[in-house]
Amino acid sequence: MAEIKRIVILTGAGISAESGIDTFRSAGGLWEQHRVEDVATPEGFARNPDLVLNFYDMRRAALANVVPNPAHMALARLEREFSGELLLVTQNVDDLHERGGSARVLHMHGELKSALCTSCETRSPWFGPLIDRPPCPACRAPTLRPDVVWFGEMPYQMGRIYQALEACDLFVSIGTSGAVYPAAGFVQEARANGARCLELNLEPSEGSHLFDESRHGPASVLVPQWVEEVLGG
Repeated sequence: MAEIKRIVILTGAGISAESGIDTFRSAGGLWEQHRVEDVATPEGFARNPDLVLNFYDMRRAALANVVPNPAHMALARLEREFSGELLLVTQNVDDLHERGGSARVLHMHGELKSALCTSCETRSPWFGPLIDRPPCPACRAPTLRPDVVWFGEMPYQMGRIYQALEACDLFVSIGTSGAVYPAAGFVQEARANGARCLELNLEPSEGSHLFDESRHGPASVLVPQWVEEVLGG
């Protein structure tokens, strides 16, 4: 493999699915038995805030029952041992990358273990429930919501992501459907700037044809193999 100096990695639901976390793309447009429109949109929150708060409270609590898998561990190893620049961008709101050992993770869709105050816009680490409307640690208003980017909202730190995509010489997409923008367009951004693009996915994504190479299989198998290649193991 040619020398690689700058890598951007995008991870999606597929990398966490092997740890037992449900994906958005389940049968019937349901997500953990709920319509996505009801639990992952600003309109759904305005319509039934208790439903949404309880849904994310349960998801936050469920993190205690899952553990990182070999794909998370391998990416943490890459972060530790790779001599160049590495940016790990995840669409996932779980904390499995961090628990797997990754220290530099950009959560473009927010985090379950964070709360956003709709009054003062402060973000606070959050580990307990929100259903009882606890006060914001900053302004004390009872107006906390999950710090999660819903459909129709702008993902976080897009400027930093696009800057990295412009500069990288390898873009790797792991466990993504290739259906949700803007992340689905990252491969085109990287290609336009001359980067090699690699897909590691359980099956071909909607954007598989845009990659220089696609490898299909479980992330827990493919990612450790690829990391070994990069590190020359």
